[in-house]
Amino acid sequence: MSPIATAWTWLRTVLQDHQPELRLCVRVTVSAVLTLVLGQLLNVPLVLWSVLTAVIVTQTSVGRSLKTTIDYFVGTLGGAIYAGAVSALIPHSGEFALLGVLAIAVAPLVVLAAKNSSFNVAPFTAVIVVLAPTITHSTPIESAFYRLIEVALGAVTGLIVSLTVFPARAHTLAIEAAARMLDQVAQALQDMFAGFTGTLDTTSILPIQERIGEAIARLDVIYAEVKRERMTQVANEPDPGPLVRTLLRLRHDLVIVGRAAVVPLPQALQPRLGPPLGRLVVAASNFLQNCAAALIARGAPPSLDAADSAFDDYAAEIAAIRREGLTRALSVDALEHLFTLGFALEQLHQHFRDLKRWMTEWARPPKVAHRERTG
Repeated sequence: MSPIATAWTWLRTVLQDHQPELRLCVRVTVSAVLTLVLGQLLNVPLVLWSVLTAVIVTQTSVGRSLKTTIDYFVGTLGGAIYAGAVSALIPHSGEFALLGVLAIAVAPLVVLAAKNSSFNVAPFTAVIVVLAPTITHSTPIESAFYRLIEVALGAVTGLIVSLTVFPARAHTLAIEAAARMLDQVAQALQDMFAGFTGTLDTTSILPIQERIGEAIARLDVIYAEVKRERMTQVANEPDPGPLVRTLLRLRHDLVIVGRAAVVPLPQALQPRLGPPLGRLVVAASNFLQNCAAALIARGAPPSLDAADSAFDDYAAEIAAIRREGLTRALSVDALEHLFTLGFALEQLHQHFRDLKRWMTEWARPPKVAHRERTG
């Protein structure tokens, strides 16, 4: 392969692997440049603040851009009104008077921002309103008014760009995050269930649980953005709330499995329970991985028949062991771990059914899904 072909292949791979970052780069750049052009056309006094606002409100998803825009404008409005009133009512022609006015304008807004994150930008706005007149030679009221105009221009421009230039819907990000979590849960099942045959290092359970916990935390953040999009009718997709809650229950199932997996199955029962448990893990992992692929493709959920059969086979083997009285010789600790595993598997099976049901609502007709993937 020629150097040019190699370089082109490398570049194409980089572009494919970093599409979200590159799209955000384009959106932020367009927001900044477009805001600067509009600010110059409208003769905005300090167009710098408009450009900074546009860059700040242009976020990774439409939902996050909506929240940032609302918070930024609310904080600016509150800070501008309060600081403008303080500057107008308290004379501050001297240096020490200016320091006093700045302190009076900033201090209460810092307390307010600490109590309500929507006002995080209010102290910053107060500083600009109080000090900008020393640069632009305007009155405090004019300074507050111009600050609102500057922020409004940047916020509106950034929001419009977020909605029109490579728009990243939080709903799509939620699908991708849910699919990644399903893949992680599938791998975690394989890793944890190795503990029941004594091949798992118990110290490795905590990192597995932490990774799943971080995945569900990221999904919760994205889901909050989805709810904002739905409230503003930006997204008309199915509510991912039931799916997120089902994934949270799967995470809880893994916690129970992890507690039971620290102790291997009794040696006397491993020949009987090991094979059906192994088949169950394979079927469950395959189902979760196929669910992840179906979510990305927005296709119909995979069949649960293999997993159903594997869960039933394990339950039948446990029932046979009890009928034969093999559990009577087990210690209390061994019985506790065996029953904990049984409870976890029952919950896992039920949550698999819930997962399939919710995924059915997300599936789209084959032609629509194919057109979206190729469009």
